[in-house]
Amino acid sequence: MKTTQLTDIRKIEVGQASEPGLISDTDVLIRVGVVGVCGSDIHYYEWGRIGDQVIDFPFTIGHEFAGTVEQTGSLVTRVKPGDRIAVDPSVACGHCDQCKQGRPHTCRNNKFLGCPGQLSGSLKEKIVMPEENCFPLPDNLTLEEGALSEPLSIGLYAVKQSGLQKGMNIGILGYGPIGMSVYLAAQAYGMDKAYVSDKLEPRLEMARMQGAALTANPDREDVVAPFQEAEPSQLDVVYECCGDQQALDQAIDLVKPGGRILIVGIPPVDRWGFDVNKGRRKEVTLINVRRQNDTVQETLDLMASGRIKARSMVTHRFTLDQTPQAFDLVANYRDGVMKAMVQND
Repeated sequence: MKTTQLTDIRKIEVGQASEPGLISDTDVLIRVGVVGVCGSDIHYYEWGRIGDQVIDFPFTIGHEFAGTVEQTGSLVTRVKPGDRIAVDPSVACGHCDQCKQGRPHTCRNNKFLGCPGQLSGSLKEKIVMPEENCFPLPDNLTLEEGALSEPLSIGLYAVKQSGLQKGMNIGILGYGPIGMSVYLAAQAYGMDKAYVSDKLEPRLEMARMQGAALTANPDREDVVAPFQEAEPSQLDVVYECCGDQQALDQAIDLVKPGGRILIVGIPPVDRWGFDVNKGRRKEVTLINVRRQNDTVQETLDLMASGRIKARSMVTHRFTLDQTPQAFDLVANYRDGVMKAMVQND
């Protein structure tokens, strides 16, 4: 079968590999239909690492995907051959203390697609996943929307972790796919107004089209002043979605006393900080968001009902053979890219 491999920094090659087979009675063989290029994939592409997770080249990355079931193990009941499915890329052990506490996303033995030392990624024609990671797609959702359920489920989890209630005002600092996912989830959960920043004008334009109350570009203007002028009492919740120290500093200034800051973005550095006095005097709660926890099905339901409309997130499409071009585009933020999809079919 056709597969891709990251063979060095900023180098992806398309080649051939043996087709995978079922190992467990609860395994599912999937023909990959579409794969989204994620910001974490770009970290591996540009730097070969995220923190202490270092690529041993060559390695296949990719984890946002949807596809069609080709074969199932004898004990599988959740899906059947021919089903279109979304896939949770995080495989938990089910036995450790975290799993038993209802936290499989922080499983001690977690295996994640496209993560060094864990599982080979989804940028290939076929892949095998456990039954419990497979979610049948509603008839009115496309495979692309199935793949989008991965970042959208993170956005939904962040919103639920923030305690967002109807009528609250929020800030979203960084409006890439994760920032947009947070926005769409918060919109579905009844937020009042959203204040959005990003360094790319096409993304700010998309935020305005989706109803953002006010947008700002930190490369061109002060973000804090106009947002505070519009909301003198400051914001109930601020979501840091770009992994940038400047954004975290802005979040501390923008959030109201007793408010919450959600760290959703992945920073390119190992350490960052914040103004301790401001954080302490406001009694700000900082919450780190680790992927998602039990929000995939709810995300699919919200999409199927029309409460989350995410199709506009996809701005570019490539074939599997064009994977190198897809990564080059996303890494360099060219052509107004929001989400690039790699299609097998």
